[in-house]
Amino acid sequence: MTTGFYESDAAVEQYFLFHYGTPEQICPLLPEARTACGFPARCVTESMRHITLQKRTRALDLGCAVGRSSFELGWHFDELLGIDFSARFIAAAEQMRDNRAVTVRVPREGIATDVLRLELPPDLRTGHVRFERGDACALRTDIGTFDFVLMANLIDRLPDPGKCLASLPGLISSSGWLVITSPYTWMEEYTPREKWLDGSGRGTLNALKELLTPNFALRRVFDLPFLIREHRRKYQWNVSEASVWQRKG
Repeated sequence: MTTGFYESDAAVEQYFLFHYGTPEQICPLLPEARTACGFPARCVTESMRHITLQKRTRALDLGCAVGRSSFELGWHFDELLGIDFSARFIAAAEQMRDNRAVTVRVPREGIATDVLRLELPPDLRTGHVRFERGDACALRTDIGTFDFVLMANLIDRLPDPGKCLASLPGLISSSGWLVITSPYTWMEEYTPREKWLDGSGRGTLNALKELLTPNFALRRVFDLPFLIREHRRKYQWNVSEASVWQRKG
């Protein structure tokens, strides 16, 4: 997997802001765009509206980045494991867990920067949340099973997303849940073209249905917009499609 950007200082600070910044910190100039802030937390809150949990023992945040969704899932599960391929992101997630606050320097314009203090909400518990570096396409064999797996904006950054999806039936317990979100931004920098899950032009969701429906039932599909700040006057505005699946059996 290409790590490049995701091991850089710029990526760590950008994702810290994306995960933990207030809407005013992320988007100071355009209040009407702030509804797209807080994406990692909204992934969890919106997903939980559409599922009924029979067990709340273990959850996996696969592609956890710097950890906000993992902490939010901690509301709902006794044990939470966050995994990311980026060693820098895992270290950042552990830093936030241990210190509950960080100070970052983010671009304002040109060489000017803003220094921001980002804090973990005081009501989020962290003692039962663990993080580890891992490869979503080759997870360790003793990882066990989970009652819920979140894959937020991950599949279009994997070198072999089909291989990752093929492993999911062995990761998710009977009647457990899977949530996949992605803007489907397929790029050869991360995924060889022949591995893209674009359904040969029919769309990624159709490809997901073909790969997952033997073992999962699709329960809900909805959109989740998100905003990533590049500098004070420039942003990435995207819309992830969220699909909610329940393990058969």
